[in-house]
Amino acid sequence: QVQLVESGGGLVQPGGSLRLSCTGSRFIFSGATLSWYRQAPGKEREFVATITTISGSTDYADSVKGRFTISRDNDKNTVYLQMNSLKPEDTAVYYCNALRPATSYWGKGTLVTVSS
Repeated sequence: QVQLVESGGGLVQPGGSLRLSCTGSRFIFSGATLSWYRQAPGKEREFVATITTISGSTDYADSVKGRFTISRDNDKNTVYLQMNSLKPEDTAVYYCNALRPATSYWGKGTLVTVSS
């Protein structure tokens, strides 16, 4: 059973922008820390960005700071990743994660390809 569903991936030229979305059930999103990870071909999955549930504090991987912005809409049970100034090295499958006490939920991912 799919718990989280990502969307918004696609092909974009270097320097372009994309916004990823991830939706899930209210149960999963309520009280969860939400994060984005990515996995490039031949590489391990890596952390991209995270946002907490109450304070909305955010943190980013150094490689995306200043270019990516994570946000959440608790009413819509959705987390977003706004990606600007995209680079070829941002090419990867992007995964949404919801971390609740004792349980971690993952989506199936959405592919982002940055190429001219």
